[in-house]
Amino acid sequence: MSEPDLTGLRDRAERGDGDAVDELIELATERGDLNELRRLAQSGNPTATDELIQLAAEQGNLEELRRLSDAGNATATDQLIELATEQDNMDELRRLANQGNTTAAEQLMELTAE
Repeated sequence: MSEPDLTGLRDRAERGDGDAVDELIELATERGDLNELRRLAQSGNPTATDELIQLAAEQGNLEELRRLSDAGNATATDQLIELATEQDNMDELRRLANQGNTTAAEQLMELTAE
């Protein structure tokens, strides 16, 4: 899609065209465009948020997952714990456990027991 077409699609989405929003989400997901998904998610679109979480997890983007988790998104927290566990990231698991996340604490105990 050309930049002018993308701009037109964004304009339609901003005017409330749900089909345009859906198309933007799909395009952003296909392109791996975290910025576009973040922009759509910040406007309150739950589908964009879900796609953002999934894409961030696929890309191994701890920072994005952490940002969403710290904002209170439980799905992002789950993905963050999963990714941190896969990467043996004790610091991230410890940070989450210190915030009271029992799943992170359990994963941390399992990794330290190995």
